[in-house]
Amino acid sequence: MGNFTKGIVAGALISTAVGIMVMPNLDRRTQRKMKKAGIKMRDMAEDTYESMMGCCMK
Repeated sequence: MGNFTKGIVAGALISTAVGIMVMPNLDRRTQRKMKKAGIKMRDMAEDTYESMMGCCMK
């Protein structure tokens, strides 16, 4: 695995850990907003990955 990928994975793990520690202190409305934003970001990342792989695999 390249250094770039390792950095991305490490950053994701660290931010997840921080999020787990901070989330219980937020109100439910903010938790819902953050959850929806996370789902949107994941969907955008999946779409980008699929379009890149579709482009390169042809």
